[in-house]
Formats: sequence, structure tokens, C-alpha cells
Amino acid sequence: MNSINSINKILFITLSNIGDVILSLPALDALRMNFPQAKITVMVGPRPKGIFENNPYIDKLIIYDKYAALREKMKLFFALKKEHFDIVIDLRNTLFGALLPSRFRTSPFLYIPSHIKHMKERNLYRLYKALKMQEKLIVYPIIKKSLFIVEQDKDYVNHLLEKNNIHPNDKIVIITPVARGANRRWEKEKFVCVSRSLSQDYKVILVGQDSDKAITQYISNNCQGEIFDFAGLTNIKALTYLIQKASLVIVCDTGILHLASYVDVPVLGLFGASDEAKYGPWSDNFAIVKKDIFCRPCQKAQCRFGTLECMALIKVEDVLRQARNILGHHVTSHKNNFRRILIIRTDRIGDVLLSTAVIKALRDNYPDAYIAMMVAPYAKDIVDGNPYLDQVIIYDKDRKHRSWTRSIKFSAKLKKKRFDLAVILHPTNRVHLVSFFAGIPRRIGYDRKFGFLLTDKIPHTKQFGKKHELEYSLDLIRYLGIEPKDKNLFMPIKQESEAQVDELFKQAGINKSEKLLAIHPGASCPSKIWPNERFAQVADRLCEKYNFKVLVIAGPKDIRLAQNVIKNTRHPVINLAGKISVSQLASVLKRCQLFISNDSGPVHIASSVGTPVISIFGRNQKGLSPVRWGPVGKKDKVLHKEVGCIECLAHNCIKEFACLKAITVDDVVAAADAILKS
Repeated sequence: MNSINSINKILFITLSNIGDVILSLPALDALRMNFPQAKITVMVGPRPKGIFENNPYIDKLIIYDKYAALREKMKLFFALKKEHFDIVIDLRNTLFGALLPSRFRTSPFLYIPSHIKHMKERNLYRLYKALKMQEKLIVYPIIKKSLFIVEQDKDYVNHLLEKNNIHPNDKIVIITPVARGANRRWEKEKFVCVSRSLSQDYKVILVGQDSDKAITQYISNNCQGEIFDFAGLTNIKALTYLIQKASLVIVCDTGILHLASYVDVPVLGLFGASDEAKYGPWSDNFAIVKKDIFCRPCQKAQCRFGTLECMALIKVEDVLRQARNILGHHVTSHKNNFRRILIIRTDRIGDVLLSTAVIKALRDNYPDAYIAMMVAPYAKDIVDGNPYLDQVIIYDKDRKHRSWTRSIKFSAKLKKKRFDLAVILHPTNRVHLVSFFAGIPRRIGYDRKFGFLLTDKIPHTKQFGKKHELEYSLDLIRYLGIEPKDKNLFMPIKQESEAQVDELFKQAGINKSEKLLAIHPGASCPSKIWPNERFAQVADRLCEKYNFKVLVIAGPKDIRLAQNVIKNTRHPVINLAGKISVSQLASVLKRCQLFISNDSGPVHIASSVGTPVISIFGRNQKGLSPVRWGPVGKKDKVLHKEVGCIECLAHNCIKEFACLKAITVDDVVAAADAILKS
């Protein structure tokens, strides 16, 4: 290569969009660093000209209008030709770059290796290839000079902050709630929720152009906390200085994302159709929130499905989780092995609920992944509305998908979603076949019931009941190297269910000050059902002792059991048997002070909403005992007695369920006393 000192004049032709121009600044900085004595001319479009104005490190700024008359363009060409540039770096692939004489130039026909994906890196690659330099010579500079902020802009921003009582020690979060393309925009209502939550601990500033004022004003008007609307109040230099004062910038795929990246401020980028590998943030600390549905990143201006689901699926919780991670000074990891994850559990509601810790653990470890869960229809309410899930998929093996033909068709639809990991929490022949025919490359589960169809098989030891079902479920993600931080059960409480239960209680004459006891006399098997008359006696005694109002709950098939309990009570009882959904049951149990039940799914719903439980267990087979299936709440009690059975025959018991009858009314009342007096 010729001596650096022989390079005297450089022409740098950059792009038209603000974001694209900022992505070219590292290349311009590299030129300045390697040729400090050279005079640099920058040619740029009208919109991003503010980036380069008043920059003492740029000798000349040319505003290029691509819509100008051919005569004007020719006049500009000949003027540039007289400059005798030594280097022409043309990132737009224009005729200027192709025809102007120079010793070194970029080639429009340059092949860029596929592993160089990000536009910043691609611009740098084009630069060092044009200069025939070793890549190591083009070092990304520590001092960035291509975006120079004058003192007037600094003073203006400082005055603006002071005027709004934002002090130098305040922690600032900047949010840009608008993007130019519809395929990049996130819902303004969700920005309201994010802004409201972060405003409790940070000064939240909304930024944008004058044309964005309608949206920024909507957000600030609908936030209960103090939100500062600076949209339209700053030019690009002043905005850069403001960003440098922030602890975090939350933004969709726009120029501000790259502006914050250039000045190395932590960035949280929301991505839909855009390709984050090409246009993602590049600060030292950043995070990306995306939902890797099967069709993204399409990089198309118009969604072919018309739904823009890739952006709509991003939840407020996703953004807040990543934001708090960055604001807590954790450097985010950008390694993500799995992009689309399917959790499968198609058995009963209690079993699904005991698997909810798996959902959160996977979300914590794969925050950018698209996570879905496949459940049976009756378990839908357990996970529908879970903030850590992106989709609930219903597999109805008893009706809609009962035949093998329909199950194979279901697999074909599942295959289109392109999941790359399936975590199968409960082994069945059908789910192993479905996941296999869905073409999911990695299928982790227990080696039982067609377990040979799995790619990763874990020995099945659940039948020995050495630990809780919750732990058995978590073992599958421990296999992936994930140790869950949170083992709490989670049942979403839906607003519509809350409103319906409010109305239900109003009609039943239940006011908010009353103490409520819920009783569930049903179960999935006769070997789990405590005598009805004893439930009635317990209800009466606790009514008299604690002034409870009693609710009896049961599913449609257990209505008769509920009626038997009600018939045998001396005190008024409210009968909810067969009248409420699973979601409404969660809202009911959340309002109760105590729940007494046989071993059944509602036990775990009560635990998940924080209601103390007394769970009555009969049989004690190793895989069916309280060790595996008992409630997991801190105050919960399990009642079980050994009666000397060598082998449990379950519903074929020849001892008239002596294990259940051994549990007395006094035992249950004593357990209630222990919970209520603690």
C-alpha cells in the first residue's frame, strides 16, 4: 500500500436514510483515524445532512439531491473530478463512485462474505477492500468524530432538562415509540404500559419528530406517572447529546437505534419484519426483543398475511424484562441457541399448572425466542394469558384430533411453524408421534411410550415418586443446562373472569369483607374421594368457628357429589358446581381464605393464587403419593394416613377405601386451625 502521508483528499459518499448513514459512520471514523492529514468531503442526501453539519473534521459537505436535473448532476460530477481525490468510498454504488478518477475506490461488484451480516461491518469491509489494507488496520476508533456536537446544542439540551426538573443525577430512559414503516411499529397502548412502569424509577423521555407528536402525546396523556414528551424539540445533534445522558434507549428499528449504538448507550431494540442480524443494535450492551414466528425476518414493507403478527406478539412483559435486565447493569448475552420452542403437556389441568415453572425458566434463558405450549382443550385456561408464552396450541386427542389421520394433519400444520425445540413434559405415544412428524429437530422428553422417536431421551422414573412432579418437569430443562430461578406456579388471572366473579358474588350476596371457605368434593377417581358427609361436617364446624361463608365447587361430572355435600350441611352454602370455568375458578379461589379439597387439579390452582390448601390424599402408591402430587404452597397441608395396604388397587379397592376413611373430620379441622391461626 502507498504511504499514508500520500493520501490528501477523500470523497465519502454515504446513503439517504438517517439510520443507514449512521451505520456508515464507523467507516468514516476509520478513514479519519488512518488518514489524519487528509481532507474529507462527504456527499449525503438532504434528510441526514444534519449529522455532518458544523463538523470541523469534515472539509466539505455536499448535499446530493437524487431528484435534481441531469444538468445539475453533470455539473457536480465535473466539479468533483477537478478535486483529484485519492480515495473514493461510495457506499451508494453511484455513477460518481464508478467514474470519478482516484487511486483507491470501492467496487460495486465486491463479494462480501456471508458471515459478515451487519451493515456496519459490511461498510467497514468494503472500505478496507477498497484500500487493499489488512482488516486489522481498520480499527473501530475509540474517539468518534463523524458526529460532532456543537456547544449550542449541548446548552440547549441542558436547559431543556433543567426546565423539566430533570437533574444531572437522575436516571433517564429514552423511548422512541414511532417507526417510519408499519412493519416496524409496536402498539402505542403497549408503549403506555412500558412507560408507566419505568416511570416509577426513572425519568422517561419520549423522543421523535414533529409528525410523531400525536402518538407521544397519547402515551404521555395515558400514563399515570410523569412522562416527558420531547418529540419535535431536538435536532439530530441535540438528540445525540440527550441520548448520551440516558441509561437506556428503547426503540423499534429506526435511525435512533443506530444513533444510540454509535455513541455506545445501552439499547433495547424491538424487531418485527426487520433482520436484526443486519440492522440490530451494536452498543456494547444491548438486547433485542423479537418473536421468531416462522415467517420472520421477511424484510418486506407489507405483511403477506396482513396481520403483522411478528410485532403484535411482542408483550409488555418481554420489553420490561429486558429493560430491567439492562438497567440492572447486566451485560446481556446475545447467544440464542433456540429461536422457536414448543412445550408439550396434554394431560390434566393440575399437571399443566405444575409445569408452568418450565415456561418461565425457558423464557428467562431464551428471552428472544418464540415460545408456544401445546395443551388439551380443558387445560387452555391454565396457560392462556401467561406472559411468558407467545401462543397456546390446542391438541384435542379425544375429539377433533382423535383419529390418526387428523393427528397427522395436525402435525403438518405444526411443521409450518418451524419449531426447533420440543420439550415434552408428559410422555404419550401420540405427542411423540406428533412432534416427530412435525419435523422438530430437537425433541427432549422421557424415554417411555414411543420414546425412541425422541432425539434426547431421559430415563423415566416418575413411577417411583421420589420427588415432586414439578421437579420432574424441571429436570427436562436442567438437561439443557438451565437451573430455574423461580419454581412458583403461575395461573393468569383474567380481567373478564374477575368481572364475571364480581357479578356472581354480587348476585349471591357475598360482599368483600366476608371470609370465604371453598370446598371441592370431587376428583378424577373414586380412590381420591373423601366421604361427602365429612365435607359437610367440616363446613359446618368451620362456619361456626370462623364465621365462614362456604362455596362448593366441582366440575360438571361431579355435580352430584356437590349436591350431596350441600344436602348434609346445616348452614347455607353457595353452590358453584358446574357453573364456573377454570379461569373463573382461579378468580374465585383467589378471594378465599381457605380451600379444602381431594387430590385434584383445583388444589394446584389454589396454590398458584396464594390461597392456603388442605389436600386430602388416600392411596399412597409411590408415583401417586403426596410426595409427587401434593400442594406446593408454604401454608398448604396434606392429610394422609397409612392403613397397612401391601398393594394399592386404586378404584378396585377391596377395603372400602380405608385410607380415606381414616382421615377424620377432626383431622381436617385441626389442619384448618393450624393454617388460620398461624
